[in-house]
Amino acid sequence: MKISLEWLKDYVELSGSADQLAEALTGGGTEVVGREERGNIPDKVVVAQVLSSVPHPNADRLRVCQVDDGSGSPRQVVCGAKNFRDGDKVALALPGAVLGPDFKIKAGKLRGEKSDGMLCSAKELALAEDADGLLILAGEFPVGKPVKDLFPPDTVFELEVTPNRPDLLGYRGVAREVAALTKVEATLATAPAVPEKPADGFVRLEDAGCPFYTARIIRGVKVGPSPQWLADRLVAAGLRPINNVVDVTNYVLLETGQPLHAFDLAKLEQEIVVRSAREGELLRTLDGSELRLRTHDLVIADAGKPVALAGVTGGAETGVTPGTRDILLESAWFEPSRVRKSSREWGLSTDSSYRFERRVDPSGVLPASARAADLIEETAGGEADAEVMVAGGEPRSRAMITFSHDRCRALLGLDIGNAEIDDIFSRLGLIKVGSQWSVPGFRPDLTREVDLIEEVIRMAGIQRVPSRLRGFPAAASVADLRHDNGEKLRERLRAQGFSEARTSHFVSPDALQRAGGTTDAAVAVKNPLGADQALLRPTLLAGLLEALARNVRHGAESVRLFEVGSVFRAAGKEEGTALGLLCTGVEAGLFDLKGVLQAALGAVEFAPQDGLVLRVTGAGFEGLLRRLPRALGEVFAAKSAVYYAEIDVDGWLGVMPSPVRVRALPKFPAITRDLSLILPKATRYAAVEQALSGARAPHLFSVGLKDVFADPSGVKLPAEQRSLTVTLTFRDEARTLTSDEVDRAVETLREHAKSALGAVFRT
Repeated sequence: MKISLEWLKDYVELSGSADQLAEALTGGGTEVVGREERGNIPDKVVVAQVLSSVPHPNADRLRVCQVDDGSGSPRQVVCGAKNFRDGDKVALALPGAVLGPDFKIKAGKLRGEKSDGMLCSAKELALAEDADGLLILAGEFPVGKPVKDLFPPDTVFELEVTPNRPDLLGYRGVAREVAALTKVEATLATAPAVPEKPADGFVRLEDAGCPFYTARIIRGVKVGPSPQWLADRLVAAGLRPINNVVDVTNYVLLETGQPLHAFDLAKLEQEIVVRSAREGELLRTLDGSELRLRTHDLVIADAGKPVALAGVTGGAETGVTPGTRDILLESAWFEPSRVRKSSREWGLSTDSSYRFERRVDPSGVLPASARAADLIEETAGGEADAEVMVAGGEPRSRAMITFSHDRCRALLGLDIGNAEIDDIFSRLGLIKVGSQWSVPGFRPDLTREVDLIEEVIRMAGIQRVPSRLRGFPAAASVADLRHDNGEKLRERLRAQGFSEARTSHFVSPDALQRAGGTTDAAVAVKNPLGADQALLRPTLLAGLLEALARNVRHGAESVRLFEVGSVFRAAGKEEGTALGLLCTGVEAGLFDLKGVLQAALGAVEFAPQDGLVLRVTGAGFEGLLRRLPRALGEVFAAKSAVYYAEIDVDGWLGVMPSPVRVRALPKFPAITRDLSLILPKATRYAAVEQALSGARAPHLFSVGLKDVFADPSGVKLPAEQRSLTVTLTFRDEARTLTSDEVDRAVETLREHAKSALGAVFRT
């Protein structure tokens, strides 16, 4: 929400500096996340009137203008804008004006034509973030007057308004907040109340999504540009002026927080009906989009067709245009959930829907209508009906909350008097009724006693709470253990050259199928934000493959990624934590991933499954390790084989780790020997390692696989056999071993391998 301090001064006294106001708002829970200084217009920028303009003889997109700058003789300026006409008043930067760093206006020639100055846009004068053409000034501004005299300097705050504070989405609400924080009075006068009459025969409410609807007819308006003051205020709030009628509805929305809509009365058929849409009905919106509506959409319709998506956007067919003469001004209250659902499903987030879905104040519906009608009469002429048509009734908006001063002090740990607490509530607009407080409709977030206690500390200042030691460290919980183990797992994987990926918990059916999965086991999201978030991911593979593709497209030849995250399944354990490992390129293979898993998870067992797939098991974890199909890797731009492991580590994360044993580096060298064993292909390497380690050969330190050889032709080795070469490492902690000792130990291992495995040795 953008707030102009100059505009805010209409409703509340701002005695301190902008910095002090920002500090007060942030301390009260409404953070000032941005700040912009506007209106510091340089010297030598004056009001000028366009006398005439003709096409540039040497450039299709330029015009040569004669302008009156008040000096008594016309000045020629070349301009590329298209939004002005002869007679318009514009901002002219004279030669010598400095509009920015290294941007000094000089007299010269543009494509051969003299240009003595520059006609300026609002952006070039720092009056707006964006601008479509020149800044067109109001007709009453005198020619030759410095433009800086027309636009006083202004500071615009950007507020981060939390979803529970819809009252801060309007200037009046912000003024109330500032008044409460700074202990001053807010000036919030409203337009006089307008007599009401039943809307029977003209407005029908057929859907509970709109319990309260008002309509007022204003006849004889003249639609045109807004006066300068109105356009300036909309620009300061980040809105683009359109015409005086639409601008008034936007102005009142910003002022009060109550959205309004104006229909061209002549384009409405007979009546207004607030109803559910009929399946497939078509609505063309103000931005030109076409919506094929659904039955749960709430619409404003006339006798024949929908004319607006309630609370979200109006229809193009009944919008206000320069030819409009009579308008129907709508001010209503819509059920927040209905507006939110339509806004999200259609991807239409408007200033109106943003407020309706957070719940506007029902008591502000009629005052906003009266205020807008007065401003339309002021800026566009016309005459409003003496009465406003009302259908339905205002929803109950005041909550009654029982409050205890003693409980407030006990909960906050703050010594604060009853009178100060009551004063805070009064400044916030609450009314005391016996032992209860009546909450105004513009504060729907206040429903319980603890909410009022929060308001006390928010207004009094959290810095007033004395610091004290109130608790002591607690014993580690299962959640702490899972967090610590997860961090250790990530650290071990990073140490082995893997980079951590963080992918979305949501996935589309197409993305899941593209990654070789199915949607059978996936959990569908009932109200997804978009089609790409329709499912909760049942596997980490889809996200990691997308990350692989991005890395390859950026030139990576080797990719090593891991992710530790939640997966969701429709059957069995609904949510679990999985470890996904993916690698391709140099030093990428099943054996590499096996080593990575052993280093990360500890004792791991591998068992062959179908094809190039290994089942992975261990204490508290299980999963699969495999090479992905080449066709699948190519879909994601992989240039070499892709290997992937996904392990369910829920149990592993909750296991207390074994104590770390630390020992000194060995002082004496190791001796290694290679041993080649010829074995049946069905013999697993794990069995070989277990047999050799279990032989209890003296001084054997470790066994490691060095090479695997097989000859499918059967020439060098029978086809049903293979040769495994292992490296045996021998070491003694107290001395250097001799070759004879190592040879005897190797012979012991050979004999044990013969008896235990039936091994034959290559010479």
